[in-house]
Amino acid sequence: MVQQVLRAFDELEKEGRPLAAAFQTLRAGYHALGEPDRLRLFLEMLRRVEVSKASVASPIEALAQCDEGDPRWAGLLADLRRRILSPRLRRFRKLAHIPGGLKFILDFRGDLLAAQREGGVELGALDADIVFLLEMWFQEGFLYLEEITLDSSYRQIELIKNNDMVHPMTRIEEMGRRLGKDRRCFALYHRLLPFEPVIFIEVALTSGLARSMEEVLAPAGEGSRIDTAIFYSINNTQNGLAGLGLGRMLIGKVVDYLRGENEHVRTFATLSPIPGFWKRYLRPVLEGRKTDARLTCREIAGFFSKKGAAVVRARSDGEAEGDEAFCRALARILGEEQWVRDEELRRSLEGPLKRTTYVYLTEEKTGRGKPLNPVAAFHLGNGATVAPRHIHFLANPTPRGLQESCGVMVNYVYDSDWLGQIRRTFQWFDLMEVRGIFRRR
Repeated sequence: MVQQVLRAFDELEKEGRPLAAAFQTLRAGYHALGEPDRLRLFLEMLRRVEVSKASVASPIEALAQCDEGDPRWAGLLADLRRRILSPRLRRFRKLAHIPGGLKFILDFRGDLLAAQREGGVELGALDADIVFLLEMWFQEGFLYLEEITLDSSYRQIELIKNNDMVHPMTRIEEMGRRLGKDRRCFALYHRLLPFEPVIFIEVALTSGLARSMEEVLAPAGEGSRIDTAIFYSINNTQNGLAGLGLGRMLIGKVVDYLRGENEHVRTFATLSPIPGFWKRYLRPVLEGRKTDARLTCREIAGFFSKKGAAVVRARSDGEAEGDEAFCRALARILGEEQWVRDEELRRSLEGPLKRTTYVYLTEEKTGRGKPLNPVAAFHLGNGATVAPRHIHFLANPTPRGLQESCGVMVNYVYDSDWLGQIRRTFQWFDLMEVRGIFRRR
């Protein structure tokens, strides 16, 4: 089956072959593959559908022997560029001109990224071909902003509901709390994918910073002076668009629109979850597992006052003498949800958990020097700031919130220079032009 899909991929290069027919064969064959066969397909595409050494040897040699001042230099460079153009890239480009082709490419890249992440294989060259095209196709002129409202079609509202991975909903009726005068939802659409948003964001218009999901989902009271926009859920609906910076573009567009709509809205911030904080960071440290964390068990134990530490020990029958035993006891307490119903224990945990969270978000780094937490890396990398006062204890006490980050959430606050930076990066239209292409679904 892998060879059959490769032959269909080759058909895209043949002159006179109807592209639509070749695409239908390719798509049907690809979707019939299981995960192991898809991985084999990716590896075969890298091996077989590639520029040959023989095709570039001659122009490389000619360039090496030519002086930069030689009139032939530019022509030789142009010839080399033409010869080194990936044949995979040419075929993917043709796919985008076929109805359904762009969606296929996005799904293909989503599978490619999953295979690379789970299989531990290097597929970067194949991914680079697709990213090269997507970065051209998903630019300002191809994307437009729309608002999802209670008047939007059922299909659009259902798409938002089904794709919210940050704060999932079980029933579509829950969208009613997220769409209204001061609870908004905006999405970016691509002109070739007009019926499915590529990324969307949910916004709460509030008086001051919202510090919990309860505040976010509670409508502003009558007479409230709205001065803050809280971004509390941003979701990429296409896995194939990961890493292309569309979240940054969407936030910037929504900031621009809301500023034009209400001049009193001057603070833009998030109320963000902290995925991975408990299971991948704090719990391993507390249990004494070998990690790359800067923070140690002893330091975390030192965050507790004598009274707070005594409360933790009391909840573990006093068997928590010494830092390591104390941390293991703390891990057992936080690993169960009952602690949120113990008022004295909550008071003892609040300060240490907030302090630990702040260290995690601001000091723990990847090997490349970026914040270890992916959400922090996204927002801090886009110009937001975070301070200890922006860490909120039990802001999301749902089972998911407790399992994700012990219920802790954080405000990332965007400063006044950020919008100007976004404008320069994406070369936006002015506000009237943005409003001119803005529609409500």
